[in-house]
Amino acid sequence: MRTVKIELANKIASTLQETPENCAMLMEYPPNPELGDLALPCFKFAKKLRKNPQQIAHDIAQLLKSATCLESVTVENGYVNMKIRHSVIWNKVFEISSTHIANLFTRQRFLGKRVAIDYSSPNIAKPFGVGHLRSTIIGEALLRMLKEDGFEGIGINHLGDWGTQFGKVIAAYQKWGSEDKVKENPIRELFQLYVRFHQEAEQNPHLEEEARYCFKKLEDGDEETIRLWQWFIKESLTGFEKTYRLLGVHFDHYLGESFYNDKMEAVVEELQDKHLLVESDGAFVVDLSEWNMPPCIIRKSDGTTIYATRDLAAALYRHDKLHADYLLYVVGSEQTLHFQQVFKVLDLMGRDWSSNCVHVAFGLMKFNGEKLSTRRGHVVYLEDVLEKAIQEARSIIGSKNPNLSNPDEVARQVGVGAVIFNDLKTYRIHDVDFRYEDVLNFDGETGPYVQYTHARACSVLRKALTTISQEEMNSSVSVPDVALQSFTLTPSEWSLLKQIAQANEFFERAVDQYDPSVIARFALLVSHAFNRFYHDDPILTAPHSIRQRRLDLVRLTKHVLAHTLHLLAIEAPEAM
Repeated sequence: MRTVKIELANKIASTLQETPENCAMLMEYPPNPELGDLALPCFKFAKKLRKNPQQIAHDIAQLLKSATCLESVTVENGYVNMKIRHSVIWNKVFEISSTHIANLFTRQRFLGKRVAIDYSSPNIAKPFGVGHLRSTIIGEALLRMLKEDGFEGIGINHLGDWGTQFGKVIAAYQKWGSEDKVKENPIRELFQLYVRFHQEAEQNPHLEEEARYCFKKLEDGDEETIRLWQWFIKESLTGFEKTYRLLGVHFDHYLGESFYNDKMEAVVEELQDKHLLVESDGAFVVDLSEWNMPPCIIRKSDGTTIYATRDLAAALYRHDKLHADYLLYVVGSEQTLHFQQVFKVLDLMGRDWSSNCVHVAFGLMKFNGEKLSTRRGHVVYLEDVLEKAIQEARSIIGSKNPNLSNPDEVARQVGVGAVIFNDLKTYRIHDVDFRYEDVLNFDGETGPYVQYTHARACSVLRKALTTISQEEMNSSVSVPDVALQSFTLTPSEWSLLKQIAQANEFFERAVDQYDPSVIARFALLVSHAFNRFYHDDPILTAPHSIRQRRLDLVRLTKHVLAHTLHLLAIEAPEAM
């Protein structure tokens, strides 16, 4: 639809004293399709043109009557309502998608640019809980979307592998730990030790001092302490990788917090050289009061550095060494102030690329309405959630399609896809409440519903192979002959085609807002439109010319849904 909007905008831009791009952006999709396929509200132009909106609408309508892509143009209450020739959109959609379905989505606006995305970032020796899903899957979807839009993408897992928490885990392991138990189930056993440490510390505050001593030994390079730390990291990564494989997530770099230990002093020295550091109660900070922010602590009063110092070092490394033009941080919204401070300090350091640093914030993940807390041991393991979702999907699929040839594989695709889609369909800044009964619903606005719609399209195409002659099937091509003629689609056909034609607009909005929920919404809208078409219009029993047209529409929908699911890191089974 974007190409049609631009074509129309070029005809009216000079009259409205606007750029064609702005005119195209102002065109709307009327909520009532009886009014038209596109509408241009003219109220915005009244002051500039010194005319009332109705008169402007009449002037624009006159200009658009010569547009060959339009069936009709009418004016109502300051709106120009336009109905588009069905064959025009049909031609454009099939022509654009003929070489690759991705062409419907992207113009590859960012070719030659590189983006580094920091996402997932679980803590070593702590569970990979369901709360980590948001960062992991939003980041993975963004990486796929940005690559599609032309970026060279770098996925970075900024592991939490340093800090006083390791002093606590090491102290707890030395007091109560068992090597055999850790080897048997490393993450859960180490987490239990971490929880026990906090429980015991409530009765024995001296434990906190022991933890600080253990971490100091780690910082000082004590051989045994380093051995334990490295072992904890190795075992944790083994567990994390199992979950990442289930989710279909891959990282280019595992660069944990410890990676930047030898890079922070250079940051401190540069801040000193540029006279940005000031002393405050024994600590060294960057004063940000001019920008209505509290000071950014760079070095604490005991001489140690903290998260801000580490994130500054990480940003410099990602830009200078990994050559990233844009830096994205997919981190919870509770860290908004932290990133505002870090980005402002980068700006004060003279890094003009700091304007390309973006905190992609997101809301909390709740489980059955409750907030999770690792410190108190209130955690739901993501691995358990995925396995349960797979089992539930296996049961549902078994009852719906007992003759399915690969039920276990489909159950994995559907179960994992259900968990991912449940997260991504929600506007990222909102909280997500995970409830199994909602996630695995095949009829609601869920992942299984979109996957089932894709499988239904595949089923129609398989049946066509057995009920229609090969010669007739071969007559259906990427840009069908019927598309070269002027013709009118049924309401359901047109609704589906028109929705698919908006792929680029949804995609670019999702990229520009760093929000995969826009793509998830597109997948649901296409699925709704396809299922209405499927129920309203006979496909395999239609007359020959209409049948070929409808099969082309089914095939197009199949490819669009599969590609949309891919952008969301969800697989598209061909039978369910």
